[in-house]
Amino acid sequence: MGGLAALARADGHEVTGSDENVYPPMSTQLESLGIQLFEGYDPKALDPAPDLVIVGNALSRGNPAIEYMLNAQIPFTSGPRWLGEHYLHQRRVMAVTGTHGKTTTSSMLAWILENAGLKPGFLIGGVPNDFGISARSGDDWFVVEADEYDTAFFDKRAKFVHYRPKIAILNNLEFDHADIYQDIGQIQLQFNHLLRTIPGNGTVIVNQTDAALAYVIEAGCWTPVEYFGSEADKAPLDWQVTLDDPSGAVITLIHGSEQHTIEWSLLGRHNAFNAAAAAAAAHHAGVPLAVSAEALKSFQGVKRRLEFLGEINGMKVYDDFAHHPTAIRLTLEGLRRHIGGARLLVALEPASNTMRGTHHVKSLGPALSAANHIFLKTSEGMDWNPADIWEAMGEEGKARAHVDNLLKDIREIAKPGDHIVFMSNRGFGGAPHRFIAGEE
Repeated sequence: MGGLAALARADGHEVTGSDENVYPPMSTQLESLGIQLFEGYDPKALDPAPDLVIVGNALSRGNPAIEYMLNAQIPFTSGPRWLGEHYLHQRRVMAVTGTHGKTTTSSMLAWILENAGLKPGFLIGGVPNDFGISARSGDDWFVVEADEYDTAFFDKRAKFVHYRPKIAILNNLEFDHADIYQDIGQIQLQFNHLLRTIPGNGTVIVNQTDAALAYVIEAGCWTPVEYFGSEADKAPLDWQVTLDDPSGAVITLIHGSEQHTIEWSLLGRHNAFNAAAAAAAAHHAGVPLAVSAEALKSFQGVKRRLEFLGEINGMKVYDDFAHHPTAIRLTLEGLRRHIGGARLLVALEPASNTMRGTHHVKSLGPALSAANHIFLKTSEGMDWNPADIWEAMGEEGKARAHVDNLLKDIREIAKPGDHIVFMSNRGFGGAPHRFIAGEE
């Protein structure tokens, strides 16, 4: 929604917005663009009535601003529909989908196109460090992070059916969003709906290792498909990636007889796969693999994707956007391989609806197994006992309802040489930055 606001502002519209718990980096980005932000959903923010309200999918009936909007008959639409109708219909769209890695892969792809001189437009659910913004209009090509979450309270289709891409990356597919989907089959159906919108002269780029995606393709695809994967995969691959370093800090991309080795700032097998997918998509915009490889060497990642914040008293501190056990596991495994035997301390805030429910409890303990100590921030609405996680890990941990107490616990244990990762898909009460600043 913040990215949409930036696009509308760049198009000359006067834009304001309302949200709860507004926090950086998006809040500071919007304020720098001259976009006024209202904390909470007071109907006064809609008086006088705007020409159009773009409704985010987090809002539903009963919200005071929504009720006022409907009663006053103010025109409204959803974010994805507005984007599709006002921007994407006149551009060549590259959509990046998947349970994990959408933001990073979208950022990689935009950076590759930028380095190729194509000046892409983009809408990304994070802030790529190489651009410093999450959205811009650009020229012909447009990279969009394509989410499978539902569109709005009045449109329960997945967001990405509004985007009509020419090129689509299907990165991975696991069960998520338990608040709107009952099982993975319902999510696969949404992915197949996306495939129905892609033209026959487009391209679908698919992770060959993902069985859930294989089912989506088998259910119906009318567009040429290219597959990416690792050297260990048995099936023929159009795009292959190898890890030349166990941590993933050095990788090699292979396409046909061409290959390029990349030493870069990212870690993990998942990011190697992201790079292969981005290079494959860029290839269909006319970008040679050599150009993609050079761009990836300088790629600086995305804010809050294992973002290194700095060092305090010999302890390295990271901020990571965590919303699913698989993403947590891959991130921590990559960091563990990189830091070797150094101690790894993880502070986790299970903040999404699915993470606070019981759906991922059994897999969350193993996902955290690379850590030496776990600090868990509990919240209202959590349906499970943190002790279940400690039991799965075979060790003790600490759970706190307040960030102040959690930070105190970390400081009592942390020592020079430690790596400390704060993981949350919300604001975490500013915990990582407070820790860096030495605040209580």
